[in-house]
Amino acid sequence: MKVKTILVSQPEPKMENSPYLRLIEKEKVKVDFRPFIHVEGVEAKEVRLQKIDLNNFNAIILTSRNSVDHFFRIAEEMRFKVPDSMKYFCQSEAVAYYLQKYVVYRKRKIYVGKMHFADLAPLFKKYKDGKFLLPSSDVLKPIVPETLDSMGLDWKRGIFYKTVISDLSDLRDVYYDILVFFSPSGIESLLKNFPDFKQNNTKIAVFGNSTVRAANEAGLRIDIEAPTPETPSMTMALQRFITNANNKK
Repeated sequence: MKVKTILVSQPEPKMENSPYLRLIEKEKVKVDFRPFIHVEGVEAKEVRLQKIDLNNFNAIILTSRNSVDHFFRIAEEMRFKVPDSMKYFCQSEAVAYYLQKYVVYRKRKIYVGKMHFADLAPLFKKYKDGKFLLPSSDVLKPIVPETLDSMGLDWKRGIFYKTVISDLSDLRDVYYDILVFFSPSGIESLLKNFPDFKQNNTKIAVFGNSTVRAANEAGLRIDIEAPTPETPSMTMALQRFITNANNKK
C-alpha cells in the first residue's frame, strides 16, 4: 500500500529547514501535525501545597523549555525575584538557549549538558553542595530522580505543569496511512480519544524505547521504529519506509 498521508502527533516544527519539509518535497506526501498531548500550568497555590519555598534553593534543574517557562511563571505568581546568583543546570544547549528568554545569558551561572540527563552528572558533582529545585511535569523519566539520588544531592521536585490529553474528536472520521508517536502519552491519548481504534492497514511509527513499550502494551503493530543505527531520526525512518512502500512494483 502506497503512503500518501502522515499524521505526526506533535506541534508543527517552526524551523524553515525542517526535515519534514524535505520529506514532503521528495516523496510527495501530505504531512499533518497535531499535538496529541499538551501542557497546562499548575497554579502557584498548588505548588505551595507541595511545600516548596523558592527562597530555599540556589540552583534550578531545567530539562525542557516547558520547565523554563513554568519556573519563571510560578516565580512571578509567587512574587519571587530570582536572584542573579541563581545557578541553572540545563539538560541541553537548546534548553540553555531558550533560557535567554528570561535571563541575560552572559551574566548568569548557566551549566549545560550535552543532551541526556545523565550528562549533567559531572556538573552536579562539581556543585554537589547546592540546593536544587527540579521544576517538572507530573510525568517524569525515572533516570532523573535516579541520577539525582545516586549523587546524594539536596534536591526537591516541584510539579509546576501537567501533561494533559488533547481532544482529538474532530479526527474521528479522518484516516492517515501513518501515525507517528514520540511518547507513551501520545499512545495513551490515541486510546483515550478512540477506545474502539482498530489499526487495520494504518502504519504506526514510534520513537524511543518507552514509546515502543507503550505501543506493544496497547496491542499496536509497530511498522516503523526509530532511532536505529540505520535511521537515527524519525524522518529518516519514515523516508526509508515510504521509499520502499511507494516504489514497490
